[in-house]
Amino acid sequence: MRLYLASTSPARLATLRSSGIEPVVLPSNVDEEGAVAAAGPLTPTSMVQLLARLKAEAVAGPEIDGFILGCDSAFEIDGAVYGKPHTHAVARERWELQRGREGELHSGHWLIDHRGGTVNGEIGAVTSTIVRFAELDDAEIDAYIATGEPLEVAGAFTIDSLGAAYIAEIRGDAHSVVGVSVATLRGMLAGFGVPWHSLWNR
Repeated sequence: MRLYLASTSPARLATLRSSGIEPVVLPSNVDEEGAVAAAGPLTPTSMVQLLARLKAEAVAGPEIDGFILGCDSAFEIDGAVYGKPHTHAVARERWELQRGREGELHSGHWLIDHRGGTVNGEIGAVTSTIVRFAELDDAEIDAYIATGEPLEVAGAFTIDSLGAAYIAEIRGDAHSVVGVSVATLRGMLAGFGVPWHSLWNR
C-alpha cells in the first residue's frame, strides 16, 4: 500500500518516516492565498481543511495508485490566524505577541482513496492543539529568528527542531503541531478499511 504526500514539508516527511511510512512526496503547488481569498470568510479550521483538500486533489492523476494525503496548518492566537511569516520582521512581530502566552495550532488533513488510479472516496479531519510558549527575552527571539527556521512554518515556531526549547507546554497531539497527526491519519485510513500497519515500510 502506497501513501502519496502532497507536501514538501521536511517535518511532515520526517514524522511519517519515524512512524514507519515512507511516502512518495509530490509538491502540490497550490496558490494558498488565492484559494483562501476566493473562498471568502473562513474559520481557522475550515481554512486548513480547504487547503489540505486542494493540495491532495492537485496531485491526483491516473498514475497514482494508493492514498493521497494533503495537509495544511495555521496558528491561531487572540482570534487571529497566522501562517508562515516569510520575513524576519514579521517573525519578530509574531514572537513579541506570543511569548509567554498560548495559542492553538490547527492542522487540516485530507485523504483520498486513489487505489487503482481513480478516486474511490475521500475524507477530511482537523486536529487542534494548544501550544504555550516560554517567556523569551529579546536576545533569544533575535537568535532564533536569525537561524531562519521560523520563517517558513505556521506560527513561526517548531517543536521538533531549534524551537523546541521555547515551547513550555503542549496540550493535545504533538504530531499535529509538526503538521501531520499520525493518530488522525490512522483513523482516516481505518475509515477505508485499511490498517495502519499495511503502510509500514518493511
